[in-house]
Formats: sequence, structure tokens, C-alpha cells
Amino acid sequence: MAEGLVVSICLGGAFIGSLFSGLIADGVGRRRAFQLCALPMIIGSAMSATAKNLWGMLLGRLFVGTRMGIGPPVAALYVTEVSPAYVRDTYGSFTQIATCLGLMAALFIGFPAKETEGWWRICFWVSAVPAAMLALFMEFSAESPHWLFKRGRGAEAEAAFEKLLGGPYVKGAMAELSKSERGDEADTVKLSEIFCGHHRRVVFIASTLFALQQLSGINAVFYFSSTVFKSAGVPSESANICVGIANLLGSFVALLLMDKLGRKVLLIGSFSGMVVAMVLQATSASSLVSSSNEVYLSVGGMLLFVLTFAIGAGPVPGVLLSEIFPGRIRAKAMSVCMAVHWVINFFVGLLFLRLLEQIGPLVLNSIFATFCLLAVIFVKKNVLETKGKSLQEIEIALVPQE
Repeated sequence: MAEGLVVSICLGGAFIGSLFSGLIADGVGRRRAFQLCALPMIIGSAMSATAKNLWGMLLGRLFVGTRMGIGPPVAALYVTEVSPAYVRDTYGSFTQIATCLGLMAALFIGFPAKETEGWWRICFWVSAVPAAMLALFMEFSAESPHWLFKRGRGAEAEAAFEKLLGGPYVKGAMAELSKSERGDEADTVKLSEIFCGHHRRVVFIASTLFALQQLSGINAVFYFSSTVFKSAGVPSESANICVGIANLLGSFVALLLMDKLGRKVLLIGSFSGMVVAMVLQATSASSLVSSSNEVYLSVGGMLLFVLTFAIGAGPVPGVLLSEIFPGRIRAKAMSVCMAVHWVINFFVGLLFLRLLEQIGPLVLNSIFATFCLLAVIFVKKNVLETKGKSLQEIEIALVPQE
């Protein structure tokens, strides 16, 4: 019960943080938003490390969850708005790789926790270090030129472009920016503009893509991976490392291929591979496979699922999200879609073990495979290829002009 509360309160904090991420990013800028989101991580880590009871731990995890909700949409916004079109997704893939490396580092740091009393408190203190480094180094980073221009600060936007791209490219970048952005845009974006009118199609595409990402079963695979590997005689620590390596390898493949093949191709290939992987896992739970081969098929299917997820379904939606929204609503629309992500993440985690007990792995994995197949169909019919296009070109293609 206590472990479930600790996980649930963190996801609840992420939901709250994601709802406010757009307001924060638009209000203080992308750079300051990074620095602000580091604060709840530092505070939450300190509270968790010094907790004397469950309530202290829960409050600390709530702060950490809030940072989890604010950070990803702000990171996607920033990377998209400061990157040239021809390398935008390559840079976006670095976010996924950094996440994988962070997970791997956390695994290694946590190894002594079983043998060393109180080591878990050190783990919480260590988690505050990257947050502090983020707050410090963002002080020396350029602000998003898109945000500066939208706030009517054209001269500062030019200076930011010069810092990011170099002097010879400033005029071209400003001219491109002027095509769709309007300077001194201080009017408030209403929710009705996000859910209704000519923006509703892009919001629907982005929200559905994130929903299908979570309904594919990726978090269920992470939750269940240790159990599957244990049945194969692999210790939980080694199992987590194997899953982490598969995730990291897939992320490097995405880094190499995203700006060459495009977002849509990677998404279709990724979800298709996930269908195959889930079918393998479902087959391993059926009577068609002997008990001696069941474990190998299950473990192989799980590693293939994580690998193919990391190639496209993991990194692409976050990057694509920040590309397809018009600059005026980008931050707030992303916060809404990320809130959808966290809600479905919460319910998958809440219901997975219960469904596994009631309907069994064969039916459950078949359901996940069906969602992956639906994702392939959805991407083919609805997702626009954004490879090599500027944010202004994407906006013109997706949103009817008034």
C-alpha cells in the first residue's frame, strides 16, 4: 500500500506539473522555466532524503512529480525552438538518450541499497545534483528566439539567433520567424482556442499519439520486466540493466535515423516492431509454446519491444508535438497533451497487475498489440511528415489560415 502511494503521488504531481508547464514556459520564458522546474526537484529530493515518516516521503515525492510534469514539455519546446530544421529531431533524440543514461546511472547508484542501510537516502540526495546543475547551466544558455519575438522583444530574438546560429544566418531566421509569429503578442490563449476552432485537429493528433504511446503497454513492460527475467533465472539487477541497454541502443538508432528517414517512418516502423514484440510475448503465454521455449520467447519479445519503442514511439511524439503546434498556442497545448500522457500512465500502472491476474498475459498482451496496430493505422492516416521543414512551414500545412 505504501509503495503504491509513493508511486501514485509522484504521477499525480506530474499531472499537476504538466498542466501548469505551458503557463510557466509562456510566462517566464523557456530558459527560466528550466530553472524553476529544478526547484521542486531539489526540494523534493531533500524532503525524501530526510523523511522520518510516510507523510514526509509523500510530500517529497509530490514535489519531484511536479518537476517530472514541468520538465519534459519545456525541454521539447526549447530544443524545437532553438534548433535548425535540418537537425531538429537529431537534437531532440539527445533528450531521450539523456533520459536513458540517467536511468542507467540511477540503477548503478541504487545497487548498494540492499546491503547498505540508509543508502536510499544518499540516492535521493544524489538526484538533487543534476537539478542543481540544470539551474546553473541554463543561466549561460540562450533564450528561445521564438518566445522573445512573440513577446515583442525582436532585438533580443536577433541576439539569441546570433548566439545559436551565427551572424550570417540571423536575417534569414528572423524573416522565417516573421511569417507566422506576431511580435508583442500579449493576449491570453483560451482553452476554447485549443480544443475548438482550427486548432482542434492538431490537438487531437497530438493527444491521441501520446495516448496510444502509453496504451501500447510500455510502462507495463517496464513494471513486469524483472518478473519475466527472474523466471529465466536472471537477477533483477541484471534484468534492469538489460532493459536499460535495449532502451539506450534504440535511442542511438533514433538519433542516427530520425532526420534521415523522418518522424512518420520511424513511428510506423517503431509501432510495427512493437506489434511483433507483443505478439511474441502473447504467444509465449499460450499453449502453442513448450515450457522450455516460453521463457526465451517472452524475454526476447520484451527486449525487442523496448528496443523498437526507443527507436520511434518513445522519442518522436515529444519532438513532433512541439513541431506541429503553432507558436502562439504551442506551450499551453503541449501542457494539455502531456497531462493526457500522465493520466493514462497512471491508470496503466494502477490497473496492469489487476488485469494480469484477471484476464492473463495472453489476452492482456494481445490488447497491447492491438493498440500498437491502431497506432500504426493512426500515424499513416493523420501524422504529417515534418522532416526538414521549418516550424512556420509546418504551421501553414497543418492549420487553416484565417
